[in-house]
Amino acid sequence: MNYNLRFTAVLFFVSSFLLAQKVTNPNLQSEELGKVTWLRDYEIAIKLAKKEHKDVLLLFQEVPGCSTCRNYGHQVLSHPFMVEIIENSFVPLAIFNNKGGKDAQVLSKYKEPSWNNPVVRIIDEQGDNVINRISSDYSALGLFTGMKQALLKKGKKIPEYMNLLEQELTTVDTEKAYYKMYCFWTGEKQLGQLPSVLHTESGFINYSEVVEVTFDAKEITKKEMDTYARFNNMTPVSNEKSFRSSPKDIHYYLQHSKYKYLPLTTLQKTKINSALGGGKSTEHLLSPKQKKWLKSVTSYSEILFTTEFSKAWAIMENRENSL
Repeated sequence: MNYNLRFTAVLFFVSSFLLAQKVTNPNLQSEELGKVTWLRDYEIAIKLAKKEHKDVLLLFQEVPGCSTCRNYGHQVLSHPFMVEIIENSFVPLAIFNNKGGKDAQVLSKYKEPSWNNPVVRIIDEQGDNVINRISSDYSALGLFTGMKQALLKKGKKIPEYMNLLEQELTTVDTEKAYYKMYCFWTGEKQLGQLPSVLHTESGFINYSEVVEVTFDAKEITKKEMDTYARFNNMTPVSNEKSFRSSPKDIHYYLQHSKYKYLPLTTLQKTKINSALGGGKSTEHLLSPKQKKWLKSVTSYSEILFTTEFSKAWAIMENRENSL
């Protein structure tokens, strides 16, 4: 169910006026809350969790807060995929740790300190912890890991877009390699299907068609990359300083598909292009919102895959909200 539509179910418990006071607006809310739509009432969140058989993602946050709190909002709670996971897989609830009233009551219930840096608890419909309290880790990976653990405990299947996000969050050691072949469109298709390949880019070295490959050095060695390339009729080249990118040929199969109208991460572009080139399924690589947007694109839509991911995402959301 679409998260925004979901809240109609809450009308079973409260009036529409009361609900309006208990839900944040991601376009108007404080930066510490990121881009997530949060419930602000503990009892409503618990009731909704029972109705939807989901856990509650309970954020204790200082609003307004220090730089750590603001950074958490910008760097963790604003990534489009993090927002989708929180909103689609959990019931999001924000409790301000520097306010009185009901916020202070929930703070006391969980023995959380006031005026503290961000803390996340994932709780079940009884209000009990599902995983260990997430604190002193203000990274997107820290929250992602907790959410994944909670979903697996509930027996949920991890969608592929989450797996791609995890790969991007956990990759810290990358290397580049260059391979010459008879057709760089085919080269991108074949190289991009390797799980450890993060990005492919078509171009030229000394008038030869070449693909630049960025890969996870912890998952595959350069020697293993070379072996795979040679097996697929490609030749490793080393004079990378003369590499010239060819934008009109990068992700050729994607450029000639309806996916070009979507905001896509770097890893998504590589994997979707490779899958399209190989005649394989692709929609499983998209998030729920991307799947919805894909159905609405036309030949008159704005080409977005070359636009920076977060900026392109904002363009699509603004367009959607204006309809």
